[in-house]
Amino acid sequence: MIGIASYGAYIPLWRLKREAISEGGRGEKSVGNFDEDSLTMAVSATIHSLEGVDRNKVGGLLFASTTFPYKEKQAANIVAAASDLPKEMFTVDVANSLRGGTSAFKLAADMVKAESVKKIVVVASDCRLGFPGSSFEQNCGDGAGAVVIGNTDVAVEIEAVLSVYNQLIDIWRADEDIFIRSWEDRFVQDGYIKTVEETVQAFMKKYKVEPKDISKAIFYTPDMRGLGELAVKLGFNPKTQLQDPLFAVMGNTGTAYSLMLLIAALEDAKAGDRILWTGYGDGCDVFLLKVTEEIERLRGQKGIRRHLESKQYIKDYLTYLEWKRLLSRRGIKLPAEEVSMTALRRDWDEVIRFYGSRCKSCGTIQFPPQRACTKCHTIDKFERIRLSDQKAKLFTFTIDFVTDPIDKQMLVSVVDFDCGGRAVLIMSDRDLKKIKIGMPLEMSFRKLFYNKEQGIHNYFWRSIPERIR
Repeated sequence: MIGIASYGAYIPLWRLKREAISEGGRGEKSVGNFDEDSLTMAVSATIHSLEGVDRNKVGGLLFASTTFPYKEKQAANIVAAASDLPKEMFTVDVANSLRGGTSAFKLAADMVKAESVKKIVVVASDCRLGFPGSSFEQNCGDGAGAVVIGNTDVAVEIEAVLSVYNQLIDIWRADEDIFIRSWEDRFVQDGYIKTVEETVQAFMKKYKVEPKDISKAIFYTPDMRGLGELAVKLGFNPKTQLQDPLFAVMGNTGTAYSLMLLIAALEDAKAGDRILWTGYGDGCDVFLLKVTEEIERLRGQKGIRRHLESKQYIKDYLTYLEWKRLLSRRGIKLPAEEVSMTALRRDWDEVIRFYGSRCKSCGTIQFPPQRACTKCHTIDKFERIRLSDQKAKLFTFTIDFVTDPIDKQMLVSVVDFDCGGRAVLIMSDRDLKKIKIGMPLEMSFRKLFYNKEQGIHNYFWRSIPERIR
């Protein structure tokens, strides 16, 4: 049996009400903070999916996105390292299609079936931009979803799959484009409905599946207009069988959308349920999945629901534009920060994997790692300890009003890890009115800055108020 052994998701804390974009807009969409991108969200989702999973048994990671930070440099290896996965593993980016999440899922399942890996992570993440004021800006949300696929502890079995491709140019973004492009809406809707309808019909005919056999049908949708029509055409009851597209509370999260909707469905699924799941973009992928008794083991996972319940609103549309680097309200221009390639290579485990050191003599934990123990003064007798998934408490803090031109009230925190050890970290996703000494914190992988001259994205870990208990 091959299928999903674990899952995790990530939805940014921040929301933007659609009425802030244009009058009459309904609902809200998820928005990554100014220090988040598709890679940082992928790290969070991956770490959530690895809860209860032996990392040493994971043999690969596939990262799907249309908004990778680099055009020529793999992102999957950074996600794997920040998630503290073994170095001896297969990593690959699956790019350039909104169907990348389901395509990566199929590739991963085939790798497990071929016994080239025992377990493999599939993570999809996107931060797509629509032209200001456009329907894409209204519709596109930010988010990530991840699953661990294996042949043991399977909670969701893969029963069948069918894929088709097409040459329809409906939604696209050229190499130099910042914003999504599309042909007229009618063209987009007709292409989407026709492609998915024909693929699902062919799938149901091939595998002798009828709508009454399906507990939940999950359809990728570019917007809400065609979803109900598509469900009815295929014989599904929109009220009882159709998965909530979460469009009003999250938006379309691009490559991650199909995977995130599946995770949302699994949060309410029970053993014996059969799920019809589709991905769309330059064609269509259709899967038939069956839920097993192992689903009960995953009830505590950090999936969609708890992320949706934990939220704050961006104060205005101008702040949103500034976070997305589409507008600058800076009164001063500070010198660009540079990344030392030598230091990054030397301190990779500290910066990306977020390793501290634990003294083998007395157990004292230190970050950053040191040669001498601060307590018993032993020299060079340490072991590594992963701090990225450790809880912490706020010891003290200060606020910097000058250094960061976007984060105009940058909070520098001194945190005490519950396992021991102390670190100085910038705090993100915080409400200054709610900051209290001793408050619980967790760690989050974030982007410190982008140096345009070097072409380098600089990542590091930050503290955030504990979000999901």
